[in-house]
Amino acid sequence: MTQLKKDLTLFALTMIAIGSCVGSGIFRTPTEIAGHLPSPVLILAVWALGGLIALTGALTFAELGGMFPRAGGVYVYLKEAYGDLAGFLYGWAYFTVINSGALAALCLTFADYLAFLIPALQPLKILVAVSAIAIITVINVFRARIAGIFTNSFTVLKLAGLAGVILVACVWGSAGTLASGEDATPVEGGLAAAFGLALVGVFWSYGGWQHASYLAGEARNARFNVPRAMVLGAVVVTATYLLANLGYMLLLPVDKIAASSSPAADAVAAVLPFGGNFIAVLIAISTFGTALIYMMSAPRIYHAMAADGLFFRKIAEVHPRFHAPVNAVVLQSAWAVILLLFWNTFEEVITYVTFTDWIFFTAAACAVILFRKTRREAERPVRTFGYPVTPLIFILTSVVFVVNTLLEKPVQAGAGLALLGIGVPVFLLFRWRKRHR
Repeated sequence: MTQLKKDLTLFALTMIAIGSCVGSGIFRTPTEIAGHLPSPVLILAVWALGGLIALTGALTFAELGGMFPRAGGVYVYLKEAYGDLAGFLYGWAYFTVINSGALAALCLTFADYLAFLIPALQPLKILVAVSAIAIITVINVFRARIAGIFTNSFTVLKLAGLAGVILVACVWGSAGTLASGEDATPVEGGLAAAFGLALVGVFWSYGGWQHASYLAGEARNARFNVPRAMVLGAVVVTATYLLANLGYMLLLPVDKIAASSSPAADAVAAVLPFGGNFIAVLIAISTFGTALIYMMSAPRIYHAMAADGLFFRKIAEVHPRFHAPVNAVVLQSAWAVILLLFWNTFEEVITYVTFTDWIFFTAAACAVILFRKTRREAERPVRTFGYPVTPLIFILTSVVFVVNTLLEKPVQAGAGLALLGIGVPVFLLFRWRKRHR
């Protein structure tokens, strides 16, 4: 059988971890967060807290990445820790909603901003979004190394664009603008509830560093490079987000950020007349690049599931010429197009996707503690720094977040739980087929 090629370097994996995080979230969620926490200090605090949690997660997953350097990442960790059902439900949720929904929303956002730059495309936005999915599908057919070249380029452009925003804020921003919201108080039931709601947008924006683990089967020296890439990605993204939010608030008062539908564009436009176009280009690049990574990484989960007999057998095949899981990529693309035709905005899926995703993050983090008990002699090229405090911080924070989301957003959370429930009979069907094959 044709095998996946090990083409990805540490730099490529790190760019995947960073690029998966930096999508459209940093350009859009500041509005939501400023609405919950209308104080510069509290806004920076919630972004710093999100970065700290992301880092504890990356450090925790680093140990798992070293133990299981195989394609599939979190799917493999859950399957090894809790059995086939847990692994399947993660892959099921990732395919049906988490990744496919994010792909659809990202490409629709890309189309929105491309139409802003080229008004003639306004009535053709759905066609543009579908075309974007088709383009990233074609790129991902030609092996991970080829897709990685595009990924590296787009991620560097994203970081350069955000650096430009931060530079503009340093030159034209005002400390008086930053201080304008110091006396503001949180809304929506007090500080704890406001922080919990703000973390939905923060966690959405930070999510993605784990995508490096999905490509472990195509990574050089995966036992060391995958863990390093996740940690480096979390560190770089945290620093970038803190500086970007500080930049926004140096250019625009917090109350105006909360009222803006495009805070990044309005912040730059406050001092530069072409600021709106600059941010539109940056968001278009950012969303397209993130969609490219999502199309590159997630099909490796379905490939691993199929290789284990828990998904359609054809999905396990690797193309003999391109050495890529072409069938998995095409399946992901087709389902994303279907969802694109039903979902209209990025905001419609943010809580739903984040809630579902963090249930599995919590379970995977618990696996580190479980394996320390049940697999004491297993090879661990990388050990979790600060164990057991580091994973416990991540687990406890994740549990609080999931419970808070369930209480504050029961409709979206309930839909996520219903999806997992549907996955159980689907799993039983695939397991029955595997046994009778």
